[in-house]
Amino acid sequence: MHTILIKFLTACCLILSLSVLSGCETLQSLAGEGSSEKEDYTGWNAEKFRTEAKTAVEASNFDKAIKLYEALEARYPFDNAAPQTQLDSAYAYYKNNDAEAALAAADRFIKTYPRDNHIDYAYYLKGLVNYNRGITFVDRFLPTDTSQRDQMYANDALENFAELMRRFPHSRYIADAQQRSVSIRNNLAMHEINIARYYLKRGAYIASVNRAKIVMEKYPRSIALPFALEVLQEGYTQLNMIDLANDAKRVYDQNYPNGAPVSENKGTTMSHQIWDFVGLDK
Repeated sequence: MHTILIKFLTACCLILSLSVLSGCETLQSLAGEGSSEKEDYTGWNAEKFRTEAKTAVEASNFDKAIKLYEALEARYPFDNAAPQTQLDSAYAYYKNNDAEAALAAADRFIKTYPRDNHIDYAYYLKGLVNYNRGITFVDRFLPTDTSQRDQMYANDALENFAELMRRFPHSRYIADAQQRSVSIRNNLAMHEINIARYYLKRGAYIASVNRAKIVMEKYPRSIALPFALEVLQEGYTQLNMIDLANDAKRVYDQNYPNGAPVSENKGTTMSHQIWDFVGLDK
């Protein structure tokens, strides 16, 4: 009873914190709407727009930056810095959590300026947008297992980064794109493991084995491989396919004599521990 009460109170505190922060955002939004009179840009030249927009970005005032970039593009569509303006506006959309607008702006830049010196950044930005898409307040401040989330945009990000690496092998963004691609593959692989384990619990052993095989075939270098072998051992054992279960165990023992090299709990923070304790991710 005591444990249940503690969990209940902890959950209430988390919900209250989220509500307060949400309320603050709403008040800020209403305050912005109240002062949203039409801006007067009389006498502003292109440089003035760019300077003010850059200042807004540096202050994390992305709404204002977007309005300035839109006004700049409308007033000076043939300005020498028009390509950079499009890229800057795409970045502002991205930071403002407007994924669709960011992707549209990046695609427009790619089509309009295919030979621009910064074209590689447009491809990289598309990957960043999809890589971070769907990350919520809770994911940022009370991080949970990201492989548990919907992986709808993960493959899009993987394709974006792959296209960047294929088209611009010497881009300055390659190293980061490669690291993010590894992270995506690990997440996708662990997502399959989560599904395979779910099938195991449900007694759907054939489906579980098939999911583990997908991990071994599509993500052979991922951190999920030892966990796939564990699922195969369990699945084949339950299916009474002892030879195959022994084969999976033999491969596991040969490659991971000390157990899986990467713990699923690696990097667990206090926020993770609180989240798991309360049980909201179960």
